Amino acid sequence: MTGSPARRAAVLVPGQAYSTDGALLMYPGLAVERRNGYAHRLSWAVPEFADDDHECAWVVGQVTAAIDATAAAARVAAPVVIGKSLASLAAPVIADRGLMAIWLTPILTHEPTVTALRAAQGPCLLVGGTADPVWDGRTARLVTPYVLEVEDADHGMLVPGALSASAEVLGQVITAVEDFLDRVAWPH
Repeated sequence: MTGSPARRAAVLVPGQAYSTDGALLMYPGLAVERRNGYAHRLSWAVPEFADDDHECAWVVGQVTAAIDATAAAARVAAPVVIGKSLASLAAPVIADRGLMAIWLTPILTHEPTVTALRAAQGPCLLVGGTADPVWDGRTARLVTPYVLEVEDADHGMLVPGALSASAEVLGQVITAVEDFLDRVAWPH
């Protein structure tokens, strides 16, 4: 980042096997930058874990460090966290810090994640599909009024049939992200 510090910043957090170069995170990063924000793209190689507790602790550690680095680089107190799937295991740190978040295909079958999402003071957008085994639309709607649920979309937000239909879903996701940034996170 050059010039004056951004007053807007976001941390983009990958999933287990989904990098920030994937469309579901690439476009939100561009949306942040087009709003004169600083986008920190976290990169990681997720190790094998003996149990869920160790995996959660590792994710929380990675995301906490990325939040701190982003806040320092952009000179903001509260960057928005935009995470895919596995990233949602960091929901407790987001809740503790009162940050806003955009969770793409969050793991809504993991009770500690759902508990943290419910406890969060900062608003969040939840995005998922009805064919995703870790998505629960009812839970999502109990957590936040900002929900995009796509019929028949899987964990990658792909739908059956022509690829153009999945491209249309991607457009819906990006529109929801931009609306959340413009109306909730960084209103004009």
